Amino acid sequence: MPTRILGISAYYHDAAACLVEDGRIVAAAQEERFTRKKHDPSFPARAIDYCLREGGIRTSDLDLVGFYEKPLVKFSRLVETYVACAPSGLKSYLMALPLWLTDKLWMRDNIRDQLEGYGGEIFFGDHHESHAASAFYPSPFEEAAIVTIDGVGEWATSSIGVGRGHDLELLRELRFPHSLGLLYSAFTYFTGFTVNSGEYKVMGLAPYGQPTYVNLIKDRLIQIRDDGSLWVNLEYFTYPHGLTMTGSAFERLLGGPPRQPESKLTQREMNLARSIQEVTEEVMLKMAAFAHRETGLRDLCLAGGVALNCVGNGRIWREGPFEQVWVQPAAGDAGGSVGIALALWHRYLAKPRASPERAGTWERPSSARDVGRLPKYTDGMNGSYLGPRFGEGEIARFLEVNGYKARRLERSEVAARVAALLAEEKVIGLVLGRMEFGPRALGARSIIGDARSPKMQSVMNLKIKFRESFRPFAPAVLRERVHEWFELDTDSPYMLLVADVRPEHRLPVPPEANMLWGIDQLNVPRSTIPAVTHVDYSARIQTVRRDMHPDYYDIIEAFYRRTGCPVIVNTSFNVRGEPIVCTPEDAYRCFMRTNMDALVLENFVLEKVEQAPLVEDESWTYAD
Repeated sequence: MPTRILGISAYYHDAAACLVEDGRIVAAAQEERFTRKKHDPSFPARAIDYCLREGGIRTSDLDLVGFYEKPLVKFSRLVETYVACAPSGLKSYLMALPLWLTDKLWMRDNIRDQLEGYGGEIFFGDHHESHAASAFYPSPFEEAAIVTIDGVGEWATSSIGVGRGHDLELLRELRFPHSLGLLYSAFTYFTGFTVNSGEYKVMGLAPYGQPTYVNLIKDRLIQIRDDGSLWVNLEYFTYPHGLTMTGSAFERLLGGPPRQPESKLTQREMNLARSIQEVTEEVMLKMAAFAHRETGLRDLCLAGGVALNCVGNGRIWREGPFEQVWVQPAAGDAGGSVGIALALWHRYLAKPRASPERAGTWERPSSARDVGRLPKYTDGMNGSYLGPRFGEGEIARFLEVNGYKARRLERSEVAARVAALLAEEKVIGLVLGRMEFGPRALGARSIIGDARSPKMQSVMNLKIKFRESFRPFAPAVLRERVHEWFELDTDSPYMLLVADVRPEHRLPVPPEANMLWGIDQLNVPRSTIPAVTHVDYSARIQTVRRDMHPDYYDIIEAFYRRTGCPVIVNTSFNVRGEPIVCTPEDAYRCFMRTNMDALVLENFVLEKVEQAPLVEDESWTYAD
């Protein structure tokens, strides 16, 4: 009989569940995709139900259940912190206490109540060990150094470790309150974005600014050591005890209060974003270099929320001492559910990792450029396509019951039709195959457009996504063509590496454009694929292979055959404030409430001009 293990993360943000069977990830999903509450932290009951359905089992069939961190240890840290900061931490403590007394401290009983019929053991992992396990065990490496960086787990805020075979060991850790993740979140708060969800906006805003605050940050706010560890000057921060990240001392240092959410962005916020991004990259590079010195290994695995900083990841890949870098696609807390499940299989049960014959093989990059001669690639995440999929029969019934007009096409016809629409500068929503696990849409639940269009970025931001105009979009590119368009020649399947557009595809910038500052730079085309080229010529790249997602690959290849361009825009299928869509119903509603032109539901293509107006639903909001 196979051994089935359920991993759970919950009660902070991005609750999720993962089912592992004999070391293989069967299913994983975030709770938000089912409840439609963005970053839903509640117990992932719906995600668990999905995982069990996908595995064809009931709770009574589970052998082990694991939770990704240790609530009692985390609570002791909170209590110690509040006592040390008393009386200034009293209000925050009183607000946090009810949730701990009702849910978190009784996690074992809560899990048993939720998993009716499960009679086995419940295990609690260490937060950063769960991150490390999620990074190493699914990676394509037999041995690797591991770096995890986030806000805070129980006490650790980052760690360095090593993985060999089914063994994993953490060697060093940095402890709260000294945290790169919390430092970045403090600047996220101060620039007017939401902590734990707006950090990527700061990263996207950074290229519009100048690093004018770097010296001030390093002189007054932190000390960075050669090993990448840092000391935070708590005189300027309130996150250990307060309801906000920064206080009056921080405001005095930076010349004014934090930006109010939704107010106009100024050059100050752009310069702050650029400055904290540069400091973060410096720390990430030093941590990676120290991990290399400590372990002597040639490959690196990354996880933790800061590992979603793809600009920093790109610099580690280009400038760091490691040959290859692999980043867990669900690097934040959701990925902890994967980590604890795999840790129970490999560490608790001492089971070996999958053999090359079962899991595929990994070959290092070569000079082979031709289609079919690429180095082989595989990992244990199955392209991160681990969520629900909907069959043709389900979709046909959905369309028929609701009276929605659609054309059913063969798969090859779908690719050709979508490529034709893209070439006409149409915007298309895709529901193709299993939903992605993690924060990135990778072609299964994506909105796509023509990367060559000068107007595509503003159209998608303002009329489709309903979000800030400065936000860049990511390119999806055929893996075998990536080196022709970007300064990258490796796999980046999870959109977690940033590289520059190649010089031959850049456009000359008019002299008057060099006088522009801030957001005004946005309107100057920088390359022949302006919709995915940031103002510093960078791009957050997804490489697409046919063997990982053939339908998505075929769409891009058909567009390439039609236009000579193997690059399209790929952004997540959602609007601001909403999770990525899961079901055909989610997708249709988003499609009809935006200016998207077409919707692909597996073999069915729906065009906006043929649809009747959607009846308004008062529950729909665009709030962030």
